Amino acid sequence: MITIFKNGEIGLLTQVEPTSGCWINVIDPTPEEISQLQALGFQHDFLTYPLDLDEQAHTEREDGEILIVLRIPYYQGENVDVPYTTLPLGIILTDRLILTVCKHDNEILQGFASGRMRDLSTTKRNRFILRMLLKSAQVYLAHLKEINKIVDALEDQLQLSTRNKEVMELLKYQKSLTYFTTALKSNELMMERLQRSQLFKTYPDDEDLLEDVLIENQQAIEMTNIASNILSSMMDAFASIISNNLNTVMKFLTSVTIVLSLPVLVTSFYGMNVGLPLQEHPLGFLVILVLTFVISLSAVYIFWKRDWF
Repeated sequence: MITIFKNGEIGLLTQVEPTSGCWINVIDPTPEEISQLQALGFQHDFLTYPLDLDEQAHTEREDGEILIVLRIPYYQGENVDVPYTTLPLGIILTDRLILTVCKHDNEILQGFASGRMRDLSTTKRNRFILRMLLKSAQVYLAHLKEINKIVDALEDQLQLSTRNKEVMELLKYQKSLTYFTTALKSNELMMERLQRSQLFKTYPDDEDLLEDVLIENQQAIEMTNIASNILSSMMDAFASIISNNLNTVMKFLTSVTIVLSLPVLVTSFYGMNVGLPLQEHPLGFLVILVLTFVISLSAVYIFWKRDWF
């Protein structure tokens, strides 16, 4: 899908044909759409690199075109193995146009296309790219806050759990944090390369904004590392808690089994067809009943003192 935007008098407007100073947003293009974009002068490799979900963040320059591949956060939903993952977003910069290409639509591109972002201009290409980089770091931070809330809720459930379900849920978010860490570090290297390339030196405001982007990205890296370390320690701790809870249940069941088996043990002796004590006594049954009760009560007391009940 190809959508063309350009600033108008009332904000960001869509148009049919690309003109100088416009933004072309491409989502999961078909081969025919890629051919249309090649006819506008865009290189085939620059258009297809971001469609590879394993493509890492990097920059390239060729024939006057600049390609910036950024790893952005992407929410897939709760009912998947990895709720939060990352995917590549390609930004192609020419003398006349800005083109973004991505395999899936996402909240970063949706936020830009909505026209609700203040002072967004498609004609200021460098500023447009920097604001997209900044928005990416901010979305990472927002997703990290959501992950922390979910992990806190799972922590409350785990405290009384003897199952592995909650631990497996935590594992899903640990995977997400691992993807975030890898992507953010890759983005950091790419941004530092952009800073060294002097691409944003033309305007001092752009250079300052790039510094803000680097700081925001570094903050996201640190928060991801902290959350990942806490989650890893929490999983180890709660794996031990679940094991201890299971041991407690097993001790209780074993104690109950032993207590119930003691009367059976005593009465089984009196089921033998041989001469036995008290068999002629008129209160023999009552004596045996009291004896089994005393033995069982003694066992309960011993297990209670050992904290098995």
